[in-house]
Amino acid sequence: MDYIRTEVPPKQAPATSCDYCGRPFAAQNRLNLHKGLAHYGVISASEKEAFKSELADEATELRTFRLKALGMLVILYFGLLLMYAIFA
Repeated sequence: MDYIRTEVPPKQAPATSCDYCGRPFAAQNRLNLHKGLAHYGVISASEKEAFKSELADEATELRTFRLKALGMLVILYFGLLLMYAIFA
């Protein structure tokens, strides 16, 4: 996989980094996702479980975001429709 190069500023240390490729990450959950996507064949069983857990959490967050975005679009649509009905 091709990744965008990431660099850590000189005076800061990364929160964590990948044991397999050395890529730095700001949070442990992002590292778990990276290991599962890029190194699934070589990671341990506990790392696979962490990956599956993070993947499920991310799917839940994405579903919540989509529902909120849909709700906002519906409110915007009916708000504009109501304004058109009033002012036209």
